[in-house]
Amino acid sequence: MKRTLYLSLTALILLTITWVLGFRMNVTPSLPYGIYRFTAGPIAPECLASFCLKSEFTTLARERGYLAVGSCPSGLRPLLKQVAGLPGDVIGFQDGLIVLNDQILANTAMAVSDSQGRPLPASPLKTGVIPQGQALMLAQRSDSFDSRYFGLVPLDDLQWVKPILTFN
Repeated sequence: MKRTLYLSLTALILLTITWVLGFRMNVTPSLPYGIYRFTAGPIAPECLASFCLKSEFTTLARERGYLAVGSCPSGLRPLLKQVAGLPGDVIGFQDGLIVLNDQILANTAMAVSDSQGRPLPASPLKTGVIPQGQALMLAQRSDSFDSRYFGLVPLDDLQWVKPILTFN
């Protein structure tokens, strides 16, 4: 009994310390599974960032189970995505894929229904220049819940993360 209590308290203390130090575990398939850490650094394409969904899509994400319960103000888990586009980049579409600065982005076809056949709302993404203070956030998988479905994300909402230990 004492040993179990001691091990439980030790595990709780270690989890609390790692949380305070900015370590997080990714358990979703949008990016490689593993341990990530919040970090500071310049905004750049292909950086990874964590953010809370703040839009009418929080209701959709909650009702359909796209995001689990988590630490965001909405009560949902933060998303972890890759920065695909920044202010000044030009978004377009070709053959159902996103085109960024005249480059077709792989795995960016927008589905009309989710994996359970439920219709998805029309994408809020529009052809044009990404405005100041916004970013296009995408995953490395074609079936991920990302900017294709909830639109651009405010740069101020992004917390940069660095992979520490990942695996597929």
